[in-house]
Amino acid sequence: MSRYLDAGLFLLLAVLWGFSFPAISVGLEHLPPLLFAAARYDIAAVLLLTAAAFTVDDWRPTARNDLAAIAGGGVFLIAGNGLLFLGQQTVPSGVAAILQGLVPIVTALWAIPLLGERLSPLGAVGAAIGFLGVGLVIQPDPANLLAGGTGARLLIVGQVCSVALGGVLIQRAGPTIDRLPLVGWSMLVGGFVLHTVSLGTNEFPTADMLGPVSIGALLYLGVFATAVAFLIYFRVLEEHGAFEAALIGYLVPIVATVASVFLLEETIGLLTVAGFGLVAVGFVLLKRRAIADAVGFSTGVGSP
Repeated sequence: MSRYLDAGLFLLLAVLWGFSFPAISVGLEHLPPLLFAAARYDIAAVLLLTAAAFTVDDWRPTARNDLAAIAGGGVFLIAGNGLLFLGQQTVPSGVAAILQGLVPIVTALWAIPLLGERLSPLGAVGAAIGFLGVGLVIQPDPANLLAGGTGARLLIVGQVCSVALGGVLIQRAGPTIDRLPLVGWSMLVGGFVLHTVSLGTNEFPTADMLGPVSIGALLYLGVFATAVAFLIYFRVLEEHGAFEAALIGYLVPIVATVASVFLLEETIGLLTVAGFGLVAVGFVLLKRRAIADAVGFSTGVGSP
């Protein structure tokens, strides 16, 4: 029963995160991007920290490594997602989700200088193939890299780099605080950063922003796609490890693309689909040892 439950949670998490991309696109029709992102993490932070206060003994961070992890996670892993909201003003939600497939590859690259990890020649080929795939998704105009939607897609690539860096900084800090308050505090910090930048760009809340659609998008993103989704993610991470958890990132774009096509009538070109395929191939080459270990563990056969 536990195996079926975990598989169900895996699929539920992919659906929750997959639908977050069209929800962002819908919400951006009524809310300014950075304020929208900040409010999403405000809601999630309150819910997660309330849950932590009742379920975790030492939920307040005091150790230096915990504070460092929360700062790195808040600024880069959480606040960096503001770039996604900015980019999705013009980038289709399915395309934005496909670009998230680059996160594991960029994470591996950040780990080289910050965690002292090495990149094998075949791993370097995998990373190069992954970036080639992103090139097909972005489809830049060499004459003007900021023309059309290229600039917005580059903003999402920047978000990917920021999120990947935040994850590595958390790992480098080696936090000892429970994951639930760690993410809750990080979201609180990230929300504060987003609110500060939002005010600096003259985004001010007004009464006409609030309506059934904007409130619905906010509640879905804050409650379900963030607070509930992260609780499920923790279970997957603790039960099956980081590699299996990372695989969710390759199911999310499929869910997001299908949802965007049917709900928002978006279209995804063949080059974009091919680019996603190359990103997935790059991930397989880069993480081939983890894949071999996972397959060997599940079949009872050790990897060579």
